[in-house]
Formats: sequence, C-alpha cells, structure tokens
Amino acid sequence: MAEGCWSELVALATSSPHRRIRIRAALTLDEAHLEWRFIRASGPGGQNVNKVATAAQVRYDARAHLPPDVLTRLRRIAGRRMSLDGVLTLTARSERTQERNRQQALERLAAMLRQAAEPPTPRTPTRPTAGSRAQRLKGKRQRGTTKARRRRVTDEDA
Repeated sequence: MAEGCWSELVALATSSPHRRIRIRAALTLDEAHLEWRFIRASGPGGQNVNKVATAAQVRYDARAHLPPDVLTRLRRIAGRRMSLDGVLTLTARSERTQERNRQQALERLAAMLRQAAEPPTPRTPTRPTAGSRAQRLKGKRQRGTTKARRRRVTDEDA
C-alpha cells in the first residue's frame, strides 16, 4: 500500500471518536466501543524501540455488542485471543509507527468480524447412489470371506 494511502486511512481512523465501520448490512462496529492501549514493541524501530510505545493493542467487548450467532462463530475464529468474558484482544506490532499499528489492528478486527458475520452455508444432505451401496456391500462380503478363511479347519468343514 502506498504511503499516501496509509496516511488517509489513519486520518479516517482517528478523525472521529464515534466512527462506525460497516461489517455487514445489519452489523456495524462503533469505534467508541474499542479500548486502545499502546505498549512497547520488540523488533524494528532503531533508537526509539525502547522509548516509544508503538505497538497497538485493541480490546473489544464482543459479548456486549454482537448477536449470539456471530459471537459463537467469532469465538471459534479468535481462539485464545478471546477471553472467557467475551473480550477480544488483538495486538499489532509489525509497523514502526503507532498510527500504522493502530490501523493494522483495526483492519484485522474488522476482517475477523466480517468472517464471523458470514453465516455458514447449510449442508445439503445427499443419499448414496445404488452403485456406491453395492460396492460397499461387496467389500463387506469380501472382508467377511477373508476373515472366515482364517478360522481353524475342523473335521466338519472338510
């Protein structure tokens, strides 16, 4: 992404404290519901790495703001990043600036919510074909014959 685009995205993300991000038609993410913390990040940063808190950590109380079906899918997607209380915590630390890390965390949160908001496609039940049933029964007969041949031969069988 070009440098100019990043500054526009950061300006959009920081311009209004109550900006709403559209996840799907009936679901939006209000930035007022996000809790931001900035912490020191490891990695690139030169002399500033131990002085400036550039890593962005966002906390979102999903249980309070999401419908139950979306919350259930989000729990499966988030894994350990969601607490038992339903609070989702994401940390972005790959960029050198606080603004870029903040934007990256916001994009990851929105992408995760979009994925969770997508209802799963229902399974269409299918019946096995006559050929596949015949093949299965033939295999069962062959295994039965093989196992029958392993038995001890008695005088009655001979």
